[in-house]
Amino acid sequence: MAARPEGTPVWTDAMFTDVEGAKTFYGDVLGWTFGESSTEFGNYTQAYKNGKAVAAVVPPMPGQDGEPQSAWCLYFASPDVSATAERIRGAGGTVLMEPMQVGEFGSMCLAREPSGAVFGIWQGGTHEGFELEGESGSYVWAEVFTREPGKADDFFGGVFGYRSKTMQDGEMDYRIFDLGGDPLLGRMVMTEEFPAEVPSYIQVYFAVDNCDKAVEAARRLGGQAVFGPMDSPFGRFAAIQDPQGAAFAVIDVRTTVGEEPEWA
Repeated sequence: MAARPEGTPVWTDAMFTDVEGAKTFYGDVLGWTFGESSTEFGNYTQAYKNGKAVAAVVPPMPGQDGEPQSAWCLYFASPDVSATAERIRGAGGTVLMEPMQVGEFGSMCLAREPSGAVFGIWQGGTHEGFELEGESGSYVWAEVFTREPGKADDFFGGVFGYRSKTMQDGEMDYRIFDLGGDPLLGRMVMTEEFPAEVPSYIQVYFAVDNCDKAVEAARRLGGQAVFGPMDSPFGRFAAIQDPQGAAFAVIDVRTTVGEEPEWA
């Protein structure tokens, strides 16, 4: 597999205090199976769809301060994680976990952009990232939700060299980023509908065959639909919170309604 360009979403994982509960939930909602836990790397456990790696779950690190907060983390590709970390600092971001090697799998760091969203950087070794994308049960899209769009836009453009286009819709402030090809990342402004205590975050979307059935499964297992299901020109989607509080979204990209908006 050719190396993904720097700034391309390349992997996602989440921390759960109840890993077995998370495996049950996502196994039912997204059809995932799970590999063996890696005791050498904190019981990191990969999730698979049709035998291909799509995500991972992990318990909290021993000695972690405070109450662990479950959340999905999106990682962006980098050919040099240390150099990317320096650009993150230079663009006003904060490096939360310094670059570190993860065995032969690759190297990583964790960071926060100036408006508050946390993300990761991944320099692939033997683990190059997603083995399946855009198909049912796998990663398909992500959006930065922020109350300070100017800060987020400047940061991501500065770190990754993204180009951007804004949706020509007077009711919504929405932007997409790319590297000269297909869109890679969206940016949505958080409205007053979001509780004040909810910080900026990156929402990961997983593809599903049927959005409504995925929401039904999530509710049956103790999750909740925060938004939707709703039709759109990009697919029928819903934002979900799992039983441990991790937010994510599901989308059936084959079920589209309406014409795609214009961009400028």
